[in-house]
Amino acid sequence: MANAKPLLNTSRVFAPDTTIYVDGFAVAAQSGEPLIDAMNRSAEMRSVKPVPQVCYLKPMGAIGSCDTCMVEVDGKLTRSCEALVGGEQFIVTNSDRADVAQREAFDRLLENHELYCTVCDNNNQNCTVHNTTAELDVKHNARPFRKKGYEVDMSNPFYRYDPNQCILCGRCVEACQNVQVNETLSVAWDREIPRILWDGGEQIEGSSCVSCGHCVTVCPCNALMEKDMLGKAGYLTNIPGNVLDTMIEVVKGVEPSTGYPAIMALSEVESEMRHQRVKRTKTVCTYCGVGCSFDIWTRDRHILKVEPMHGPANGISTCVKGKFGWDFVNSPDRLRKPLKRVKAHGPGGALHETFVEIEWDEALTIIADEFTRIKQEHGPDALGFIASSKCTNEESYLMQKLARAVIGTNNVDNCSRYCQTPASKGLSRTVGYGGDSGSIADIEMADLVIIIGANTAESHPVLATRIKRSHKHRGQRLIVSDLRLNEMAERADLHIKPNPSTDEVWIQAVTKHLIDTGRHDQAFIDRWVNKWPEFLKSLEPYTLEHAEKITGIPVAQLKQVCDEIAGKNVAVCWAMGVTQHCGGSDTSTSICNMLLATGNFMKHGAGAFPLRGHNNVQGASDFGSMPDVFSGYQKVDSAEIRGKFEAAWGVTLPVTTGLDNHEMIEATHEGKLKAMYIKGEDTITSDANAGDVGKAFGELDFLIIQDIFFSETCRYADLVLPASPSLEKEGTFVNTERRIQRIYQAFEPLGDSKPDWKIIQAIAQKLGGAGGWDYTHPSEIMDEVASLTPTLAGVSYDRLEGYNTLQWPVAKDGTDQPLLYTKEFPLPGGKATFFPLEYVGPSEETTSTYDLHLNNGRLLEHFEQGNMTLRSAGITHITPENFVEVSPELAAERGLESGRWVRLESPYGRVRVKVLVTHRVQGKQMYMGMISILDPVNALTSSHVDRTTHTPAYKELSVSMTVLPEMGTNPLPRRNFRYGTRTPTDGVEVERKRARADYHVPGTRPADKLVQIKTMESA
Repeated sequence: MANAKPLLNTSRVFAPDTTIYVDGFAVAAQSGEPLIDAMNRSAEMRSVKPVPQVCYLKPMGAIGSCDTCMVEVDGKLTRSCEALVGGEQFIVTNSDRADVAQREAFDRLLENHELYCTVCDNNNQNCTVHNTTAELDVKHNARPFRKKGYEVDMSNPFYRYDPNQCILCGRCVEACQNVQVNETLSVAWDREIPRILWDGGEQIEGSSCVSCGHCVTVCPCNALMEKDMLGKAGYLTNIPGNVLDTMIEVVKGVEPSTGYPAIMALSEVESEMRHQRVKRTKTVCTYCGVGCSFDIWTRDRHILKVEPMHGPANGISTCVKGKFGWDFVNSPDRLRKPLKRVKAHGPGGALHETFVEIEWDEALTIIADEFTRIKQEHGPDALGFIASSKCTNEESYLMQKLARAVIGTNNVDNCSRYCQTPASKGLSRTVGYGGDSGSIADIEMADLVIIIGANTAESHPVLATRIKRSHKHRGQRLIVSDLRLNEMAERADLHIKPNPSTDEVWIQAVTKHLIDTGRHDQAFIDRWVNKWPEFLKSLEPYTLEHAEKITGIPVAQLKQVCDEIAGKNVAVCWAMGVTQHCGGSDTSTSICNMLLATGNFMKHGAGAFPLRGHNNVQGASDFGSMPDVFSGYQKVDSAEIRGKFEAAWGVTLPVTTGLDNHEMIEATHEGKLKAMYIKGEDTITSDANAGDVGKAFGELDFLIIQDIFFSETCRYADLVLPASPSLEKEGTFVNTERRIQRIYQAFEPLGDSKPDWKIIQAIAQKLGGAGGWDYTHPSEIMDEVASLTPTLAGVSYDRLEGYNTLQWPVAKDGTDQPLLYTKEFPLPGGKATFFPLEYVGPSEETTSTYDLHLNNGRLLEHFEQGNMTLRSAGITHITPENFVEVSPELAAERGLESGRWVRLESPYGRVRVKVLVTHRVQGKQMYMGMISILDPVNALTSSHVDRTTHTPAYKELSVSMTVLPEMGTNPLPRRNFRYGTRTPTDGVEVERKRARADYHVPGTRPADKLVQIKTMESA
């Protein structure tokens, strides 16, 4: 199929099997590959200009709308983007016919675009229209530029659309319809003068546009541009509109006498000068765990744009947060100096506590004195350390090294305890490694994707695009198990809605039914899995009828699930809707058991994929910030492993497993834990039962909080240390697919803030810590990690240069493993093992008093409690406040409408929040986002935890509702994308363009031969 959609995360394996001839040169090619790719390869090898290609972008595949890539193939005029290599072919790119066709096609584009490159912010040597004008040595337009009569649309907070500059190539539509698959953009080919539409209308605001930025990224000119670029990128671009128009007219007046080349030469000089002040730095997004990487453009401390293109996880893709949500870096309320809690007299003379700025020397002295005192008086285990999933791997490693080698305690943990540890436990119980068994590429290749308890389109939006694209164009099937009708549930072939906390039951029942009906993979089990008899025995109670009784899912639907799974390559994705229950580890284990029973490990397009929540929640654990393991999950209670670290660090290390996050809070109440050092985490708005956590912090002798903002948790601190975000340091992150990626420094640290690794090192040095604390760069920390960690033995900064990545485990020679378990499982005998389970119900269920179930999680545009995204003016414009979703049925019963204030109360706390009435929830199920610092959902949650890992059971939450007299505005403004109505198409619908009366194939009519007007210079 000439227009087949390529996989986005899977590079085509190049296996040449034929030869084509491009302008007489032999080129090795592969049958079925796009002809234009082979031609581009030929041009690169020969160091010649490639054929013009304005609408073609390799990641997206052929669009076929611009016609500029016309060549002769075996004597026939052909669009090279749509043609496929098919055996020996003879291609001529520079014949008279091809040249006429290319120039005629490009002239049609220039009719839609006014060339004023020198005063255009997009003129940065990557504008396709500008570059093609220069490469074709265009002197003049045969067709004069025409304004289309449409207004510039400035209604979106992040980008603008100028229809008068739009060449109608359709790249933006293809990106929206078939890469992002939000299906907002289309082309109005039926208008006299076509234009791009949003949900069939002319305004961006109020449409279904999610501001992902795909359209802006792929636009080949300045029709779609980031607002932060406007007036800031060029030397002559910050000019008032009327003056700019005059300058353009002056240029147009000169153009007939000089032609474009002289003017283009001037714009080339100006764009080259921009390199002196516009810096491009490769970085990795610091929001979710997908691990999108891109170049960030900056001028001084101003962020101009984010440009994705080469990221192995995301390619050209971003979401609204990664593309536009960086205002927090330069927020005026960034912490700039250390803060110390002191007692002071207020205006009335009353004594109160406040914070004052101090210098680093004083802060470090206080830390050393307090840590030393507490250790001497109460022992090293009276101190606890919590690392951050937002910080780098190197900083996680140093945090656990400080705790173990300097203080002498294993009391160290990270926020994966709040979300992902149960998933890691389920994997380690059954298949060995606590990480995704494959790559995002395997998810998009799967025959069937099952999403369980994960709001993927909002929590992991770029990863969701891969599923949506394969589902739309590659026949991939999709099952979603969720209480709520989220976007992926809307798109699913089957949406099942189990009762809260019962996923384990239906998964076990489906597994049993597949086995009972002979649709499991016995050969795989016999060869690769232990404990088969015990597992069979454990499944006996899980009939489909029993599952229906517990879960509420009809037997017929469960049979549908079995029919979908049987014989397919299955990838299962899950997240906090599974892990944040008392049975989170067991449900994760049941998923792995099901995949083992159906043979869905050890191969591409299948496997287990717990979707990691934060940018480095995987890496924070991988690099040792856990109470029972060193880096690479090496057990602290192993004398052999401990001895290796003792020899390297020159210390004696603690023997027993330390306390995790949850146990530290309990130990504080018991008077056993006296001090805590928390890095990059707002525990008060993150941990469960916030009131209880706040009480514990008040009982500590000494609390250090290290962050970039004065968070709610800082209010409890004795000392607050100013840290630096990712753009102000170097290091590495690990994404959800175990991919290690480098970040580079774009800015100097703000004020006296410091990168976390430098702060930790300074504390260790002040304490006189042994073990080597003289790192000058994070690469030296990584070298130490590699020397001590078998699964990371081959990781080095040289191997991670630029966009190069490694997926652990990494052998010493640098060989990594994008797909795990290709030869064996890292368990005794090289086999996986079934892990028999017995279902235990939730810790909390609804009662007559607490009669509503409150589900909770993320929203696309905000992240967690909003510490970063609430500082983005554009994001808060779209979604300014939190809300609780209630069903129309519940609204009718309680007399509610959107905007009504209610009080939600549990046995553990209460919050005030506005209501949003929506069909996304049903009956007495409600959903509340996390985006509130003052009234966070965790003020309602209990201290119940997963039975194995102590992950809080955030999702087991029953509340009462009191309707309050206050009526406010709708918490979701009408401009929000959730009110939009998508307009799905197959893409650009280029056949509609070609059916227009004013279209013909360029180069097929005598009048297509352009007569270049002689300029005064050439006359």
